[in-house]
Amino acid sequence: MSAAPEFSRLVPLTRLGGESYRQEIAASESEREALARRFGLLSLDRLTAAVELTREPSGTILLTASFEAVFAQECIVTLDPVAGSVAERFQLRYGRPEAEENAPSGDDDPAFEPLTGEAIDIGEAVAQEFSLALPPFPRAPDAVIEIDDPETPEDGPFSALDKFRRERSQ
Repeated sequence: MSAAPEFSRLVPLTRLGGESYRQEIAASESEREALARRFGLLSLDRLTAAVELTREPSGTILLTASFEAVFAQECIVTLDPVAGSVAERFQLRYGRPEAEENAPSGDDDPAFEPLTGEAIDIGEAVAQEFSLALPPFPRAPDAVIEIDDPETPEDGPFSALDKFRRERSQ
């Protein structure tokens, strides 16, 4: 049995009728702390989202969401805290696993997520998309990587070829 997601907000499929279902969600302090650990952040000060679920004529469910987050990561050079923020929009299409073969799959189409139960976890969907929006290599603005000039060893594996090349060009 797997552990429950840190930011779980289940929406039962029975709540979805002909009209779109809308909900605004925000991660609590303990949820933000758990998500920060999960994603290797120094802190997660805010994570909020506006989510809409719409039943489509094909029987699938379209999730459309926007989220905002304020966080701190560790600089890959200095290890100092680097403040960050993101504001993103995304869409996912949910349906029974057998519906995936009929789902649109172009570059502009939402990714398909198979429904495995009788609810959609909109909190976990936001958390996963947030993790994808994080800068992979956070760097403080004043962080500098110093690279020593590589020296050509006099007796390296290509030194004889280099010597031969120089003699022929004279």
